Parts: sequence; structure tokens; C-alpha cells
Amino acid sequence: MGQQCQIRATKCQLLVTSLFVMLLGFSLAVLTTLTHFGAPFTIISGVSYNANPYRIIHNAVFYSGMCLSMILFLAALLSFVATVKESRCLMAMGFFCFAVVFCGLILAAFWRYSNTEVEDAMMDVYDLVYEEVRRNSSSFRKKELTAIHETFLCCGKYSPFEEIRGIENGTCPSTVTSTAREDCLQQIQDFMKKHTRYVSTLLIITVCFMVYGMVLTSFLWFSIHFSNNLDRKGKYVLRKR
Repeated sequence: MGQQCQIRATKCQLLVTSLFVMLLGFSLAVLTTLTHFGAPFTIISGVSYNANPYRIIHNAVFYSGMCLSMILFLAALLSFVATVKESRCLMAMGFFCFAVVFCGLILAAFWRYSNTEVEDAMMDVYDLVYEEVRRNSSSFRKKELTAIHETFLCCGKYSPFEEIRGIENGTCPSTVTSTAREDCLQQIQDFMKKHTRYVSTLLIITVCFMVYGMVLTSFLWFSIHFSNNLDRKGKYVLRKR
């Protein structure tokens, strides 16, 4: 009787976990979409340089995030169906999906915390636009620089050169006053730190659910494999002697 209650409780936990995993997959898809199409990211990615260092990262993050969100949806669906039908094959597939997402998130977390490639790429793009405007005064580059200033609500960058002040006065938004100038490089760093906090929170929660999902699916797989599931409605066949 105790074993039956334990298996029944595990099934309920896996069903609830599948629901939360589906919500996490939806949240990841929304966050990935907002990151890809959000103004601060698209304005940097859209800078017309053939060797834009941020554009490759921008696209890679989008496709990786969408792939992980789809695998999360698949893991939730497989776990739910496997629990209802008590299928060893589907349970193993659900465990595999949880494991794939877990490994992907661990790799993403290690890459994110071991380097600052995203922030560096965004600041490099800003530097390229800023320096080209300073050298050429191109009207097209001025529009791009003005768009970046308006998006991040910043005004130029710290420099000892006085002639740069003229560039800032011509490209800074009217909302940024001369007494409250914000260094754009610092603004980009601050913005990415805030964005990383949201990403990190979602990542930690998802990793915890992946570990929990792997534990539940493996337990139920072994229960079904060794025929320990007492809730199962078996079919009995009478043999003739």
C-alpha cells in the first residue's frame, strides 16, 4: 500500500512538473523573442557593417533559445503522455529531452559567466559607429548614432577630445540634458546587467525543474520496467489446462 501511494504521488508530481515545464518553455520563447526583436538589441544588430560582431551572436541566441523552448514543450508533452499511458518508451524520451535541455542550459550558463562577449560586441559596434561619425561626419552614420543614443537614452562616451562634443550635440536626444550626460558604453553595460538578471533567474528555475523532471521520469521508468506500478489496470488472461 505504501508503494502504491508513493508511485501515485510521483505521477502527480510529474504531471504538475510537466505543466510548469510547459510554462517555462513559453516564458523562454517570449524572452527570446523580446531579446531578438527588442529595440536595444535590434538597433545594434541593424548597424550596417558587413563584419558586425554582434549580429552573429544576436541570431545565434535567438535560434538557440527557440530550440530550447521547443524541446521544453516536447519534454512536457512526452512526460504528460508517458505518465497517463505508463509508457516506458515515452518516459525514456521525456528523460532524454530533460537531459538535453539541462546540458544546453549548463553550457549556456558556463559560456555566459565565463566571458563578456555580448557586452563587448555591442560596445564594439557603438565604438565603430561613433568613430566613423567623428572621422567622416556621414549623414547615414549620424542617423545610426542618433538612433542608438535615443534608444539607450545616452549621449556619447567619455573622451579627452573637445571636438567630440560637437558630435554629441548633433546626435544626442533632447531628453538627455547637458548636465546629465550618460556615457553610452556604461549605459550598454548597465542595460545588459539588468537583462542578464532576468535571464539568469529563468535559467536557474529551468535547471532545477530539469533535474527534478529527470529524477521523476527515471523513477517511474524503473517502476514500470519492474512492474511495480500497483495503479496499473492489468489485463488478465485465463489459461486453459
